[in-house]
Amino acid sequence: MPHSDLPFRALSVLHTSRFLFNKYGFHKVGVDRIIESSKTPKATFYNYFHSKERLIEMSLTFQKDGLKHEILSIIYVQKELTLLEKLRKIYFLHADLDGLYHLPFKAIFEIAKTHPKAYQVVVEYRKWFINEIYNLLLTANSNASKQDAHMFLFVIDGAMVQLLDPNKAGEREKLLDYFLISWGK
Repeated sequence: MPHSDLPFRALSVLHTSRFLFNKYGFHKVGVDRIIESSKTPKATFYNYFHSKERLIEMSLTFQKDGLKHEILSIIYVQKELTLLEKLRKIYFLHADLDGLYHLPFKAIFEIAKTHPKAYQVVVEYRKWFINEIYNLLLTANSNASKQDAHMFLFVIDGAMVQLLDPNKAGEREKLLDYFLISWGK
């Protein structure tokens, strides 16, 4: 069911769970805590989500859809931007602890083994992201490779790790600059 078709109560649970998962992690937040925080009856929760894994999957899908929308807008709608400006916008869209990528990034480390179906949402997003970045890089350099797109994603992931360290939070710009040097910054 698309998120736009969900009733208000289900959207409230989805919003609450995304907030709690972002703040405390997937393992420290149980169904009872989500139900209590969203002030939703347990029957309503299970009617819409059936399980915690399904809720995690829907939460990640919500984040993924938002990221895809933003990336497609940057790449295909904002035509006045140069390649480097597009890469910079995409980078800062992702390298943000308050942004849409934080929850999928957290899922990489927390749910691969415990919630494999929900984890697939992240895997599919990362494949899609690499293909979009690869195609974007090809517009400027016909010799661009998939490895370049992978490297860009690794730089984003590295920035997310640095943001989690209060002593290195200001260094995310340096990571991006290092990558962009090879693309003519």
